[in-house]
Amino acid sequence: MARVLLAEDHEIVRRGIRSLLESYGDWEICGEAADGPEAVRLAIQERPDVAILDYFMPKLNGLQVVRQVRKVLPQIQILMFTQHDNEDLIRDILRAGVRSFLLKTEADEHLIRAVNALSLSQPYFTARASEAMLASFISSRKPAPHLTARERQTVQFIAEGASNKKIAAELGVSVKTIETHRSTAMRKLGAKSMAELIRYAMRHKLVEP
Repeated sequence: MARVLLAEDHEIVRRGIRSLLESYGDWEICGEAADGPEAVRLAIQERPDVAILDYFMPKLNGLQVVRQVRKVLPQIQILMFTQHDNEDLIRDILRAGVRSFLLKTEADEHLIRAVNALSLSQPYFTARASEAMLASFISSRKPAPHLTARERQTVQFIAEGASNKKIAAELGVSVKTIETHRSTAMRKLGAKSMAELIRYAMRHKLVEP
């Protein structure tokens, strides 16, 4: 019996996913998380076979969760829920080791098959996802400037409306360190204002529009 972790910040959506999986009968739901740090903690604690992650979660998004979890559990099979088949997003999550991603509109039709494939250590992609992957592969777009993991977290928190003091408390660092991360991120991105920094976060799916 495969053990499955659910990470989704909307409780009603989480209930729906759990109900759908439990109706299948062959999987154990070993944990539920409502934000990114909780997803990391539960994944390391429970060591599930499959993790189902929403991309847009508070504090850490799904991609950041994947990167942290796979450092400890490299064999974990991960399904990412997204709302957009954005080329940059697809490229990033595949590079991070995600083995399946579904648009939320596809969940009813494909979730069971996707989790079943992952429980057998097989990837699963829908036709729509495959088309988006192909477009990403052949795209010649200039890559975005590289931000460190902490810089991306800082930008995400800023876009979510958090103050420097709150970000510092969440990340366990000083306010001065957060100010440095913010300044460095703005310099790398060529952002001249906080509004431009927030637009970057939305464009690159660090936060939900």
